[in-house]
Amino acid sequence: MIREYKPGDCTSMAKLFYDTVHTVNAADYTSEQLNAWANGSVDLQAWNRSFLAHNTLIAEINGEIAGFADMDDTGLLDKLYVHKDFQRRGIASALINELERRARKAGLFSFETHASITAKAFFENQGYSVEAENKVIRNGVTLMNYRMVKRC
Repeated sequence: MIREYKPGDCTSMAKLFYDTVHTVNAADYTSEQLNAWANGSVDLQAWNRSFLAHNTLIAEINGEIAGFADMDDTGLLDKLYVHKDFQRRGIASALINELERRARKAGLFSFETHASITAKAFFENQGYSVEAENKVIRNGVTLMNYRMVKRC
């Protein structure tokens, strides 16, 4: 089931984010990079404000948050994370398809994201193409990601 974000979801989403980064992305990033990316300390108030300002969707399975994604009003897909135990079940595709559908309904036909090394192939399969390779510094640690764009 896909539903709208509620502020009460934020704590569970922060845990899902940490667990997913530290398991799913472990094949492509070092421990130091994973800790810089997700150190276990999320500013829940800032996340909540961001999720409320964006179109934020939650995927649930049996009442448990299995994934989440958010897109701002310019078509920037900011976050897309699927629970480590629910990978490869179509959850990410369902979330992104619904966000893009809503954005097209609002008149947007170009979407952008900053995809991790791990997520790059997924986004390519969704019709996104790499526009640039990025090096991001988080807590003094360099992380690689890709600026990817999809035009409809």
